[in-house]
Amino acid sequence: MDMQMKFARKLPTPQEIKDRFPLSEKIRALKEARDSEIADVFTGKSDKLLLIIGPCSADNEDAVLDYMTRLRKVQDKVADEILIIPRVYTNKPRTTGLGYKGMLHQPDPTKAEDMLDGLIAIRHMHTRVVEETGFTCAEEMLYPGNHRYLSDLLAYVAIGARSVENQEHRLTASGIGIPAGMKNPTGGDLSVMMNAIVAAQNPHTFIYRGWEVNTTGNPLTHAILRGYVDKFGRSHPNYHYEDLMNVIEGYEEHPDLMNPAIIVDCNHANSGKKYLEQVRIAKDVMHSCQISRDIKGIVKGLMIESYIEDGNQKIEDGVYGKSITDPCLGWEKTERLIFDLADMLSGESR
Repeated sequence: MDMQMKFARKLPTPQEIKDRFPLSEKIRALKEARDSEIADVFTGKSDKLLLIIGPCSADNEDAVLDYMTRLRKVQDKVADEILIIPRVYTNKPRTTGLGYKGMLHQPDPTKAEDMLDGLIAIRHMHTRVVEETGFTCAEEMLYPGNHRYLSDLLAYVAIGARSVENQEHRLTASGIGIPAGMKNPTGGDLSVMMNAIVAAQNPHTFIYRGWEVNTTGNPLTHAILRGYVDKFGRSHPNYHYEDLMNVIEGYEEHPDLMNPAIIVDCNHANSGKKYLEQVRIAKDVMHSCQISRDIKGIVKGLMIESYIEDGNQKIEDGVYGKSITDPCLGWEKTERLIFDLADMLSGESR
């Protein structure tokens, strides 16, 4: 008899949660408009830069909403050059599987895990962000089966470096109807990332949440470069000019892929988790875009980890707006960076 897994309680289905916490027609229309605007960047109809930016983990609803309200004011000032997709990441992968796993697990980081409260909390927070700022947001698809709890709210999904080889992640991404970014794996093998993009751009039939499902393929699946770690545990970047050209060559080897695109993650192994380096890295990528038409055509955006306060902290420290997972760029530096990027873009001949 298997005594190592206790079935604690049956959780509501995504549809039951959606019925209990329905969205207004205003939010539905707003999401549809945002989805179209974001898709236009990936298909080349728009030359705006996507900025997928926000806390490493969305750990506190009040602080997240505070941050998003500030971000909205900046978005309005740079709307001609930049399209912001805020990060509201509520599921966090942990290298060892230990520690804070996000609001889905712990709505209150200081208290025990509660998955039902977590499901309600993450839907409430995402809904509040849309209602109060007009932003639809990005999440990491850590658990493919959980995507449907937020599928009517999200603008963008990232598949993490540890998940990108997983069949279920790839197949689920093929049917989600919004852009899905495939990160290069932690070891840096770009062919793994490209194979994930091929898989997700094609149609599939598979089992999902107890159903046989058919997907059409996701033409907005694309590459995210996040750096890598070698066998000695050292971080190596892959955002430089030559790295971007390598990905272009990778796309050329798969001529059937639609909408070739790269998002550069400016933190993680690209920065060696030295969060202040994100400013320099973002500008370095923009410089590569300025000197190569091919790179400018394929780099669609940047990913930045940013919160109200610089750095990170232990949960028990309790500093408002400071990350309890990876260190983030503080608000003042974030605002300056966004304006600098907008200036670099507006200075280009389009």
